[in-house]
Amino acid sequence: MSTPDTLAEEERLELELAEQARQASGGRDSVKPGKADNFGKSFRRLVGLLRPHAVTFAFVSVLGAIGVFLAVIAPKILGEATNIIFEGVASNTLAAQFPDGTSQAVVVEALNGAGQTDLANMIGAMNDFTVGTGVDFEALRMVIVAVLAIYVASSFLSWIQGYALNIIMVRTMWRLRESVEIKINRLPLSYFDKVQRGELISRVTNDIDNITQTMQQSLSSIVTSVLTVIGVLIMMFSISWQLALVALISLPLMAIIFGVIGPRSQKAFGTQWRKVGRLNARVEESFSGHALVKVYGREKDSREKFQIENEELYEASFKAQYLSGIIMPGMMFIGNLTYVGIAVLGGLMVASGQLRLGDVQAFIQYSQQFTQPLSQLGGMAALIQSGTASAERVFNLLDAEEQEPDSPDAPTLRQSQGPGAGGVIEFENVRFAYTPDRPLISDLSFRVEPGQTVAIVGPTGAGKTTLVNLIMRFYELDGGRILIDGQDIAELTRDEVRSRTGMVLQDPWLFAGTIRENIRYGRDSATDQEVVDAATATRVDRFVHSLPEGYDTVLDEEASNVSAGEKQLITIARAFVAQPSVLILDEATSSVDTRTELLLQHAMAALREGRTSFVIAHRLSTIRDADLILVMEHGDIVEKGTHAELIAARGAYWRLYQSQFEQAASDLDLEAQAQTAEVTA
Repeated sequence: MSTPDTLAEEERLELELAEQARQASGGRDSVKPGKADNFGKSFRRLVGLLRPHAVTFAFVSVLGAIGVFLAVIAPKILGEATNIIFEGVASNTLAAQFPDGTSQAVVVEALNGAGQTDLANMIGAMNDFTVGTGVDFEALRMVIVAVLAIYVASSFLSWIQGYALNIIMVRTMWRLRESVEIKINRLPLSYFDKVQRGELISRVTNDIDNITQTMQQSLSSIVTSVLTVIGVLIMMFSISWQLALVALISLPLMAIIFGVIGPRSQKAFGTQWRKVGRLNARVEESFSGHALVKVYGREKDSREKFQIENEELYEASFKAQYLSGIIMPGMMFIGNLTYVGIAVLGGLMVASGQLRLGDVQAFIQYSQQFTQPLSQLGGMAALIQSGTASAERVFNLLDAEEQEPDSPDAPTLRQSQGPGAGGVIEFENVRFAYTPDRPLISDLSFRVEPGQTVAIVGPTGAGKTTLVNLIMRFYELDGGRILIDGQDIAELTRDEVRSRTGMVLQDPWLFAGTIRENIRYGRDSATDQEVVDAATATRVDRFVHSLPEGYDTVLDEEASNVSAGEKQLITIARAFVAQPSVLILDEATSSVDTRTELLLQHAMAALREGRTSFVIAHRLSTIRDADLILVMEHGDIVEKGTHAELIAARGAYWRLYQSQFEQAASDLDLEAQAQTAEVTA
């Protein structure tokens, strides 16, 4: 039997699957709208984004008010046309029954005292009435022209309003995206360690798009809908308070429908969203593991699980659609009842002389105009809630703590003679921790001379990558100093420190563009010849000539038209053309085979020549040729020296060598002997 905690955990996992499915499909329809933790504060801040356009927004609101006034007054004026026609017909019929000069009192008395035969004669006279007789066509023409002018003016004002609102919203979202982009560049690397990449991308894309839709579809329509409701209410009460009360009876009935069916429908859709997520996860699992499903003969099992979850989704979807489908017919039924009530009561009031026929016609139009904006306001509530939740997520990003800005009077790094020259690295009693309660580097000191290659080895979590991240000033120290050519990097600007440093990572990153552009990314000012020289030195030139377009070959977003080793060679050429004085190689050869690794080793040898290099690697071929090996454990350097010296010491490095490197060294030596002649030819 499942416990409440187990059920809660299962529900959480289901919601996560739904979110993953939505992100994979790029849609929003299968995701439950989020709720803001602090709706009032976030909504006010969302509306505050419009502050730079306050004057324009006020102008738009005035246009909207005028447009609503014209749209509301039009049915009343149009009712006068009905009155002119009806009363003209009635007056012409009565004129045929009574001589000129007969007083109104006499006519009324005659009508009241008329028998059935006399009334029948009057009705017959009306049936014989010639169309147009007795109607004041000049007055009718003026009314129709006035109504047409009102509708044209109202439509034009609505167009102007929509155009201005579109400009306001587009510029507001442009500023918001720009603010987010600027903010991301100001955030420290520690922020990205805590936030998943997919989450951050979702805030920058999906959430801002959701905000855009909310502001365009909701905020712009709220003013119009509210003004329409107020204006229509005023007009209805001005015509007849009795009919207005009949129209208002529909409001509590509609509220009952929303209150009873709405929550159940929302709950049913929540179940549907979870089922969609689980089914999509099942399909993705089956597709991604299709080969294993075939190998182990689990097609039947996979199909049965799919059918079960598909059936559950069918039932959940049917229930959700059934409940949501009741709302609109219920609303239409209440609207029709209201229409019938207005028609019957209005007819009685016309017959008793309390209302004119045109007023009833106008009131019926007002009753239709009254329910439409109310429905729009009800639909906007969920949209505003979802948009405000997205805004809150974006605002949390904008409010995140930024890295400490560089000093405006920071000195520049002294330039050593010649490209790539210099590169003395000194650590003096460096202390660092990602969190205060878990120190990683307690007291680290060492010195690296220019041109030396330093290999950093140690178990996972020893602080190897952290060490090079500190050199790049991705994180700020808790204590001690790091010096480049005698200058404290904390006193320099981050751009100044990183401009002298090149980095090649384990996972090669290439952007959509040509191979030439990807190499030149290391230094914008590099000439075409310098790009070719860098490619030649790092063995990129060997495979580029086999491509149809050579250096102008366009790489797609995944760079799938080149191999993994060729990607890494391009990143090495990119670092080469940057001409850094300090080079960092972080597991640059760990994801390739030994044959490709040999090519990369030759390329990196050319790259490291004359430069201070820090190499993080597990493969012995990179480590044993280093000028200095630093062995790290728990953030401290426990040993340092050359490969031979550390093996002779039979300490931590020797134990690591025995457990990880000895067999790899033997295999690599045999492989290298067989391939060196081929590669260097």
